[in-house]
Amino acid sequence: MPTTPVYDIVATDLDGTLLRRGDTVSPRSRAALALAASAGARHLIVTGRSLPGVLDLLGALEYRGPVVCGQGTQLYDAGSARMLSSVTLDRELADTALGKIEAETGPVFAAVDQDGADGRTLAEPGYLMPHPALPVLRVGHRSELWARPVIKVLIRHPALSDDALAAVARTVVGDLANVTMAGPGTVELAPYGVDKGTGIALATEVLGHRPGRLISFGDMPNDLPMFRRSGHGVAMANAHPELIAAADEVTLSNEDDGIAVVLERLFT
Repeated sequence: MPTTPVYDIVATDLDGTLLRRGDTVSPRSRAALALAASAGARHLIVTGRSLPGVLDLLGALEYRGPVVCGQGTQLYDAGSARMLSSVTLDRELADTALGKIEAETGPVFAAVDQDGADGRTLAEPGYLMPHPALPVLRVGHRSELWARPVIKVLIRHPALSDDALAAVARTVVGDLANVTMAGPGTVELAPYGVDKGTGIALATEVLGHRPGRLISFGDMPNDLPMFRRSGHGVAMANAHPELIAAADEVTLSNEDDGIAVVLERLFT
């Protein structure tokens, strides 16, 4: 019998956390998640990717539960293939927020994730996708980004670091949007008050569990709200220093099966 606490839910980020290079999940990580499931724990995917960017992965993992997508803006049930909830970012507010950021930093390059299971990622000229494997539709002008409802805006600066850009954005955007950093080259604006923590709150309600009975794994500052809703937050060795500082534990990197190391200890 395990001597450490057993958690009802194992919440995992994807990029830089559960996924290795090439968007793969190792056999060891799969076995560790199955071990936790055999003890009664549910796997909950909590990702910054919008739903279209995870559908293939859900199939490959044979995942059937709820999925928190788009930095908490979307809650999808993989078992019934149904969107349970979705929150969009007001497009006028988003455009205003971009203007406030650019007034401080000079021009930025922007992209958006559209709402819905069929939503697309649109990018204006100059925006480089941080994850080249995810599909993107290039548009000719920023105004075209607002053609349909969006769940979040992604921004990059030609000179500023991600940390510097995020810091400026937080200072000037205020309550127009929630600013987070989700990965290298991925500073994002989401609806104000919406993040991975609010997504977890909705998902745990669907699952009928208390958030305190949840262990979570992440690698970037956008995982901080998830840690705050968890009983135990585990940062990967490759995590951003801000997340490592807030973690209850640091495990090995995503490439070295850091999630499996912890789950094997807890559930064996």
